[in-house]
Amino acid sequence: MRTKLLAVATLTTLAVCQICFAAAQPQKVRIASHVSALSPLHQQSQMFADEIEKRLPGQFEFTLYPSGQLGKEKALITNVKAGSLEMINVASGVMKLDKKLGLFDLPWLFSSRDHVRKAMDGELGRQVAQRIEDKAGVTVVGIYENGFRHVLNKVRPVFKPADLKGLKIRISGGKFRQGVFQQMGATPQKISWKETFTALQTGVVDGVEAATYGFYGQKQYEVAKYLSLTGHVYTPSFLIASKTFWDSLTAEQQKVFAAVGAEITGKAYDGAATLETKYFAEMKNHVKINDIDLKAFQAATSKSYDNYVNSQGDDWLKLVEIAR
Repeated sequence: MRTKLLAVATLTTLAVCQICFAAAQPQKVRIASHVSALSPLHQQSQMFADEIEKRLPGQFEFTLYPSGQLGKEKALITNVKAGSLEMINVASGVMKLDKKLGLFDLPWLFSSRDHVRKAMDGELGRQVAQRIEDKAGVTVVGIYENGFRHVLNKVRPVFKPADLKGLKIRISGGKFRQGVFQQMGATPQKISWKETFTALQTGVVDGVEAATYGFYGQKQYEVAKYLSLTGHVYTPSFLIASKTFWDSLTAEQQKVFAAVGAEITGKAYDGAATLETKYFAEMKNHVKINDIDLKAFQAATSKSYDNYVNSQGDDWLKLVEIAR
């Protein structure tokens, strides 16, 4: 009988130890992105992971997957909605969740990075996050920066809208951005980002609109020599958690995740600006960089605002103007 009791006690102790060991193991969290490790998005994901480790040491094991390792942007958004992926950091693809989010495809919506920060730190940012959560069933942990987008092409410098006439330009984003380039006389092309360098090199497209890190990361400056600082669109980045993952966190962990997501915002914007400055400096020896006639471009694309307001209303535009 004594032997049997000792055996039961031993098994109980082992079971308890196994439970304690399992509880002590950090929860694995993947943060995936469709863009490269040179992007602000990768930098932001690392900032977030590092800060969570400081505040909740040993509770999580973060692994970052940039460059579409876990899928293209559309697939990442689908997987985080389905709960099969813990977290993602994405950009233009979010606009396709709801037409109202097409606001960020409107040209020259923001006048500067400071304007962006004021708008997104206020009511506009709160409403955008809520819209995404309602439409996709996810948690928006933070809204940061993907960057202002410019035009790189191999034909001629772009100073005014007429300089874009007839050029085949690879674009991302939704129908509002497509309309903007059509209004400027360009022929927008939808091509996978991974195929863009080859398309540019072989003449399938004449140019590309992208954030600065995109040109730099693919070394597109090797085959296209005219970089026009159009700044035509500002695209936010969105750090998003699946509902399945978020609900698995304790109330305290959720509180810390939300706090960190908000608190790194300023650092994220500053980091994106620093990266952009660095990449411009390194590309200027390879490409001719020029400014544009902003008023001429704004006049040429004013119709895009009418199209947006007619279908989505002007309430978000008013919030942008308040921040201006």
